[in-house]
Amino acid sequence: MTKTKVLITVKTYPTISKKYEELVCTAGFLEDGSWIRIYPIQFRKKSYSEQYSKYDWIELDLVKNKSDFRPESFRPISHDTVIEKVGEIEADGDTWDERRKIVLRNVYHNISDLISEAKNKKTCTSLAVFKPTEVLDFIYEEEKVRVWSSDKLAQFQQLNIFERVKSNNFQVVRKLPYKFSYCFKDEAGTVCKLMIEDWETGQLYWNCLSRHDGDEKKACEDVRKKYFDDFVKTKDLHFFLGTTQVHHFRAKNPFVIIGTFHPKPITQLKLF
Repeated sequence: MTKTKVLITVKTYPTISKKYEELVCTAGFLEDGSWIRIYPIQFRKKSYSEQYSKYDWIELDLVKNKSDFRPESFRPISHDTVIEKVGEIEADGDTWDERRKIVLRNVYHNISDLISEAKNKKTCTSLAVFKPTEVLDFIYEEEKVRVWSSDKLAQFQQLNIFERVKSNNFQVVRKLPYKFSYCFKDEAGTVCKLMIEDWETGQLYWNCLSRHDGDEKKACEDVRKKYFDDFVKTKDLHFFLGTTQVHHFRAKNPFVIIGTFHPKPITQLKLF
Protein backbone atom coordinates (compact mmCIF):
# COMPACT_ATOMS: atom_id res chain seq x y z
CA MET A 1 0.00 0.00 0.00
CA THR A 2 1.32 3.46 -0.90
CA LYS A 3 1.96 5.61 2.13
CA THR A 4 0.34 9.03 2.42
CA LYS A 5 2.60 12.07 2.83
CA VAL A 6 1.18 14.82 5.05
CA LEU A 7 2.46 18.21 6.18
CA ILE A 8 1.32 18.51 9.81
CA THR A 9 -0.13 21.92 10.72
CA VAL A 10 -2.61 21.02 13.48
CA LYS A 11 -2.42 19.05 16.72
CA THR A 12 -5.34 19.53 19.08
CA TYR A 13 -5.15 19.30 22.85
CA PRO A 14 -5.46 15.63 23.91
CA THR A 15 -8.83 14.28 24.97
CA ILE A 16 -9.80 11.01 26.57
CA SER A 17 -12.06 8.50 24.89
CA LYS A 18 -13.84 5.36 26.06
CA LYS A 19 -12.94 3.48 22.90
CA TYR A 20 -9.49 4.77 22.09
CA GLU A 21 -8.06 5.98 25.42
CA GLU A 22 -6.21 9.32 25.06
CA LEU A 23 -6.36 10.84 21.59
CA VAL A 24 -5.06 13.73 19.53
CA CYS A 25 -6.69 15.02 16.36
CA THR A 26 -4.08 15.81 13.73
CA ALA A 27 -4.65 17.68 10.48
CA GLY A 28 -2.53 19.04 7.68
CA PHE A 29 -2.02 19.25 3.96
CA LEU A 30 -1.33 16.72 1.26
CA GLU A 31 1.28 17.56 -1.37
CA ASP A 32 -1.44 18.90 -3.68
CA GLY A 33 -2.51 21.42 -1.02
CA SER A 34 -5.75 19.67 -0.01
CA TRP A 35 -6.67 19.20 3.65
CA ILE A 36 -6.58 15.89 5.49
CA ARG A 37 -7.62 14.97 9.04
CA ILE A 38 -5.93 12.01 10.78
CA TYR A 39 -7.91 10.57 13.68
CA PRO A 40 -7.60 8.75 15.99
CA ILE A 41 -3.91 8.81 16.98
CA GLN A 42 -2.63 7.83 20.41
CA PHE A 43 0.11 10.41 19.98
CA ARG A 44 1.70 10.38 23.42
CA LYS A 45 2.04 6.60 23.30
CA LYS A 46 4.04 6.73 20.09
CA SER A 47 7.80 6.29 20.23
CA TYR A 48 9.86 9.47 20.36
CA SER A 49 10.94 9.02 16.73
CA GLU A 50 7.27 8.99 15.66
CA GLN A 51 6.14 12.03 17.66
CA TYR A 52 5.99 14.64 14.93
CA SER A 53 5.89 18.42 15.31
CA LYS A 54 4.00 21.04 13.33
CA TYR A 55 5.36 21.52 9.81
CA ASP A 56 6.95 18.08 9.77
CA TRP A 57 6.30 16.00 6.67
CA ILE A 58 5.22 12.53 7.76
CA GLU A 59 4.36 9.34 5.90
CA LEU A 60 2.03 6.62 7.11
CA ASP A 61 -0.55 4.12 5.90
CA LEU A 62 -4.02 5.70 5.98
CA VAL A 63 -7.52 4.57 5.04
CA LYS A 64 -10.75 6.53 4.86
CA ASN A 65 -12.38 6.79 8.25
CA LYS A 66 -15.73 5.19 7.45
CA SER A 67 -17.19 6.18 10.81
CA ASP A 68 -16.75 9.86 9.87
CA PHE A 69 -18.78 11.34 7.00
CA ARG A 70 -16.46 14.34 6.59
CA PRO A 71 -14.47 13.89 3.34
CA GLU A 72 -11.14 14.99 4.84
CA SER A 73 -11.22 12.37 7.60
CA PHE A 74 -8.81 9.43 7.43
CA ARG A 75 -7.35 7.12 10.04
CA PRO A 76 -4.22 5.00 10.45
CA ILE A 77 -4.77 1.36 9.55
CA SER A 78 -4.19 0.52 13.21
CA HIS A 79 -2.87 2.13 16.40
CA ASP A 80 0.41 0.36 15.66
CA THR A 81 0.78 1.97 12.25
CA VAL A 82 4.31 3.32 11.98
CA ILE A 83 4.68 7.07 11.44
CA GLU A 84 7.83 8.12 9.61
CA LYS A 85 9.10 11.70 9.68
CA VAL A 86 10.47 12.41 6.21
CA GLY A 87 11.20 16.14 6.29
CA GLU A 88 10.08 19.53 7.52
CA ILE A 89 9.39 23.05 6.35
CA GLU A 90 11.44 25.31 8.56
CA ALA A 91 10.24 28.74 9.63
CA ASP A 92 12.96 30.41 7.46
CA GLY A 93 13.13 33.40 9.76
CA ASP A 94 10.01 35.55 10.01
CA THR A 95 8.88 35.18 6.42
CA TRP A 96 7.53 31.61 6.43
CA ASP A 97 7.68 31.79 2.63
CA GLU A 98 7.72 28.04 2.04
CA ARG A 99 4.95 27.41 4.55
CA ARG A 100 2.82 30.14 2.96
CA LYS A 101 3.03 28.39 -0.42
CA ILE A 102 1.07 25.43 0.92
CA VAL A 103 -1.01 26.89 3.76
CA LEU A 104 -2.40 29.97 1.99
CA ARG A 105 -3.54 28.41 -1.30
CA ASN A 106 -7.21 28.65 -0.34
CA VAL A 107 -8.13 31.21 2.31
CA TYR A 108 -11.68 32.03 3.45
CA HIS A 109 -12.71 35.54 4.52
CA ASN A 110 -16.48 35.12 4.97
CA ILE A 111 -17.65 32.84 7.78
CA SER A 112 -21.18 32.49 6.37
CA ASP A 113 -19.82 31.19 3.06
CA LEU A 114 -17.67 28.67 4.89
CA ILE A 115 -20.57 27.46 7.04
CA SER A 116 -22.71 27.07 3.91
CA GLU A 117 -20.02 24.86 2.38
CA ALA A 118 -19.92 22.81 5.56
CA LYS A 119 -23.70 22.30 5.61
CA ASN A 120 -23.80 21.45 1.89
CA LYS A 121 -23.68 17.65 1.76
CA LYS A 122 -21.93 17.73 -1.62
CA THR A 123 -18.96 19.77 -0.37
CA CYS A 124 -19.20 19.12 3.38
CA THR A 125 -16.11 21.25 4.05
CA SER A 126 -14.80 20.58 7.55
CA LEU A 127 -11.29 22.06 7.47
CA ALA A 128 -10.25 25.51 6.30
CA VAL A 129 -7.80 28.38 6.55
CA PHE A 130 -9.59 31.56 7.61
CA LYS A 131 -8.36 35.16 7.63
CA PRO A 132 -10.29 37.41 10.06
CA THR A 133 -10.83 40.98 8.95
CA GLU A 134 -10.47 42.23 12.51
CA VAL A 135 -9.64 40.43 15.74
CA LEU A 136 -11.58 42.04 18.57
CA ASP A 137 -10.37 40.12 21.60
CA PHE A 138 -8.81 36.98 23.04
CA ILE A 139 -10.85 35.68 25.96
CA TYR A 140 -10.25 33.17 28.71
CA GLU A 141 -13.07 31.69 30.80
CA GLU A 142 -12.90 29.23 33.66
CA GLU A 143 -14.45 25.86 32.94
CA LYS A 144 -17.34 24.77 35.16
CA VAL A 145 -15.76 21.32 35.37
CA ARG A 146 -12.02 21.66 35.90
CA VAL A 147 -11.02 17.98 35.91
CA TRP A 148 -11.96 14.92 33.91
CA SER A 149 -15.20 13.42 35.12
CA SER A 150 -15.11 10.26 37.20
CA ASP A 151 -17.06 8.54 34.41
CA LYS A 152 -14.33 9.29 31.88
CA LEU A 153 -11.59 8.18 34.22
CA ALA A 154 -13.57 5.01 34.89
CA GLN A 155 -13.47 4.35 31.15
CA PHE A 156 -9.73 4.05 31.41
CA GLN A 157 -10.07 1.54 34.20
CA GLN A 158 -12.50 -0.49 32.10
CA LEU A 159 -9.85 -0.66 29.40
CA ASN A 160 -7.25 -1.71 31.99
CA ILE A 161 -5.22 1.31 31.01
CA PHE A 162 -3.96 1.98 34.49
CA GLU A 163 -2.50 -1.51 34.61
CA ARG A 164 -0.51 -0.95 31.40
CA VAL A 165 0.22 2.66 32.17
CA LYS A 166 1.88 1.76 35.42
CA SER A 167 4.67 -0.03 33.61
CA ASN A 168 5.68 2.89 31.38
CA ASN A 169 4.86 5.83 33.67
CA PHE A 170 2.19 7.14 31.30
CA GLN A 171 -0.08 9.69 32.96
CA VAL A 172 -3.44 10.84 31.67
CA VAL A 173 -3.23 14.38 30.30
CA ARG A 174 -4.56 17.11 32.60
CA LYS A 175 -7.85 18.71 31.60
CA LEU A 176 -7.52 22.42 30.90
CA PRO A 177 -9.36 24.40 33.61
CA TYR A 178 -9.89 27.32 31.22
CA LYS A 179 -11.24 27.66 27.71
CA PHE A 180 -9.64 30.19 25.37
CA SER A 181 -11.46 31.92 22.51
CA TYR A 182 -10.96 34.51 19.80
CA CYS A 183 -13.63 37.12 19.08
CA PHE A 184 -13.35 38.49 15.53
CA LYS A 185 -15.09 40.00 12.51
CA ASP A 186 -15.14 38.63 8.97
CA GLU A 187 -15.23 40.65 5.73
CA ALA A 188 -19.03 40.98 5.96
CA GLY A 189 -18.85 42.42 9.47
CA THR A 190 -20.16 39.24 11.09
CA VAL A 191 -18.90 38.91 14.66
CA CYS A 192 -17.83 35.44 15.79
CA LYS A 193 -16.50 33.95 18.97
CA LEU A 194 -14.73 30.63 18.49
CA MET A 195 -12.92 28.46 21.00
CA ILE A 196 -9.32 27.50 20.27
CA GLU A 197 -8.37 23.86 20.87
CA ASP A 198 -4.72 23.94 19.79
CA TRP A 199 -2.37 21.78 21.87
CA GLU A 200 0.13 24.67 21.91
CA THR A 201 -2.40 26.92 23.65
CA GLY A 202 -2.96 24.40 26.41
CA GLN A 203 0.73 23.70 26.84
CA LEU A 204 1.47 27.43 27.00
CA TYR A 205 -1.04 27.75 29.84
CA TRP A 206 0.62 24.96 31.83
CA ASN A 207 4.08 26.43 31.23
CA CYS A 208 2.92 29.89 32.35
CA LEU A 209 1.17 28.41 35.39
CA SER A 210 4.41 26.75 36.45
CA ARG A 211 6.40 29.95 35.87
CA HIS A 212 3.94 31.92 38.03
CA ASP A 213 3.93 29.33 40.84
CA GLY A 214 0.31 28.32 40.31
CA ASP A 215 -1.18 31.80 39.82
CA GLU A 216 -3.92 31.07 37.28
CA LYS A 217 -4.76 34.73 36.61
CA LYS A 218 -1.17 35.53 35.67
CA ALA A 219 -0.92 32.38 33.57
CA CYS A 220 -4.06 33.26 31.60
CA GLU A 221 -2.86 36.83 31.11
CA ASP A 222 0.41 35.54 29.67
CA VAL A 223 -1.50 33.33 27.23
CA ARG A 224 -3.53 36.38 26.21
CA LYS A 225 -0.38 38.43 25.68
CA LYS A 226 0.93 35.81 23.29
CA TYR A 227 -2.28 35.27 21.35
CA PHE A 228 -3.46 38.89 21.26
CA ASP A 229 -0.60 41.31 21.90
CA ASP A 230 1.82 39.27 19.78
CA PHE A 231 -0.20 37.31 17.22
CA VAL A 232 -2.88 39.94 16.57
CA LYS A 233 -0.82 43.10 16.81
CA THR A 234 2.43 42.02 15.16
CA LYS A 235 1.67 38.96 12.98
CA ASP A 236 -0.29 38.11 9.83
CA LEU A 237 -2.71 35.96 11.78
CA HIS A 238 -4.80 33.24 10.13
CA PHE A 239 -6.92 30.57 11.81
CA PHE A 240 -7.03 26.87 11.05
CA LEU A 241 -10.72 26.00 11.45
CA GLY A 242 -12.28 22.58 11.84
CA THR A 243 -15.71 21.18 12.59
CA THR A 244 -16.52 18.62 15.25
CA GLN A 245 -18.23 15.59 13.80
CA VAL A 246 -21.15 15.58 16.24
CA HIS A 247 -21.96 19.28 15.62
CA HIS A 248 -21.17 19.48 11.92
CA PHE A 249 -24.79 19.54 10.73
CA ARG A 250 -26.42 20.48 14.04
CA ALA A 251 -24.71 23.65 15.24
CA LYS A 252 -25.36 27.05 13.72
CA ASN A 253 -21.58 27.46 13.44
CA PRO A 254 -19.90 24.05 13.73
CA PHE A 255 -16.32 25.36 13.53
CA VAL A 256 -13.71 25.75 16.24
CA ILE A 257 -10.19 27.12 15.92
CA ILE A 258 -7.81 24.18 15.86
CA GLY A 259 -4.62 26.14 15.26
CA THR A 260 -3.08 29.42 14.17
CA PHE A 261 -0.79 30.47 11.33
CA HIS A 262 1.17 33.55 12.34
CA PRO A 263 4.10 34.76 10.22
CA LYS A 264 5.06 38.42 10.17
CA PRO A 265 3.15 40.54 7.61
CA ILE A 266 4.81 40.70 4.20
CA THR A 267 4.47 44.50 4.12
CA GLN A 268 6.22 44.75 7.46
CA LEU A 269 9.04 42.52 6.29
CA LYS A 270 9.61 44.59 3.13
CA LEU A 271 10.12 47.74 5.21
CA PHE A 272 13.23 46.18 6.73
